[in-house]
Amino acid sequence: MHYRIFECWRFAAAILVMTYHFLFFAPGPGTAAWTATLHLHFRPLLDVFFMISGFVIAARYAPRMNTMGDYRRFLRRRVARLYPLHVLTLIFFAAVGVASALGLVTLTDPGRWRLADLPFHFLALHAWGTTDRLAFNYPSWSVSAEFFCYLLFPAVVLVWRRAGVAGLGLLLVGWIAVLEVWSRQGVFPGGHWTNADTFGAYRAFADFTAGALAAALVARRILPVASHLPGLAALALALVTMGWPQLVHLTLALLFLAMLLIGHSEGARPASTARLEPLMGLTRLSFGVYILHAACEFVLLSFAWNHIVKPLGVVNFYAYLALPMGATIALAWLAFRFVEGPLGRLLAGERGAKPPSSLAAA
Repeated sequence: MHYRIFECWRFAAAILVMTYHFLFFAPGPGTAAWTATLHLHFRPLLDVFFMISGFVIAARYAPRMNTMGDYRRFLRRRVARLYPLHVLTLIFFAAVGVASALGLVTLTDPGRWRLADLPFHFLALHAWGTTDRLAFNYPSWSVSAEFFCYLLFPAVVLVWRRAGVAGLGLLLVGWIAVLEVWSRQGVFPGGHWTNADTFGAYRAFADFTAGALAAALVARRILPVASHLPGLAALALALVTMGWPQLVHLTLALLFLAMLLIGHSEGARPASTARLEPLMGLTRLSFGVYILHAACEFVLLSFAWNHIVKPLGVVNFYAYLALPMGATIALAWLAFRFVEGPLGRLLAGERGAKPPSSLAAA
């Protein structure tokens, strides 16, 4: 079962996150203010990634995870899926950091290039609270957070099997309660757990567990939903509530409800989304777009735009924006074709396997 609607949501979220980061370079005295406002409002877009991950992985792997061997195969496949592109992108940023340390280039924000943090990034531990700020390839904190969720996935499976849906619900509520206590104690640098990035692993596991709970409820078919409209309406309401950051808990609840409803409706009528199948070749680039856009930002905006194109005044910023966005998507395609595909399958021990048609199958 491939949930095509979820894949479209994931791709749209990746494009929106990329666009938001690129807009920091827009000219004008009010740019910093309204990009900060966008950040404040649309932070839950990142939670969408982890919720969908929890849903898809629980639906796909939980029923067949019975032994430690099954878990090792699962973990190997997930590492093979995410780690190669993470490391290759990190090598690029690490080279920039080394060049800066040697005095070959001058960089702003020296904290982003702190070489002492490199081991945590290479080991994908940098979203576990091991560092105090985003560094190098800053979106890659989500890769670290995903690995944290994968390591705890057997606990999710165990709770599901021993205590059912009620147990998963208690696990989710209990985890969020701990996060709320930590928030009040000042554990998270961003103030609240829903803002966490360097401590994002703990935020991500709440979303991941919510996705797994949705998958468990869909597996039991608790709702007689066959239309996609209720799920899309819940998503629309979630987007509306993003306009009020103080309603972040309501936003997350609505995102969960949207996933639950769409999971039921698409599961009931898989053929109803067949018209989206031509888009799956594009939506499978979601991870590449998300993890690579900071590299295109560094080259085409931080360097090319700021130091070459902008001083010349030959093109409007918003017209120029098509270049880094198009380059990111093209680079994501190349990465999927030549890195995520063949190298990922090699690391997963699936050298002769056919490339997956969607991320859900990866």
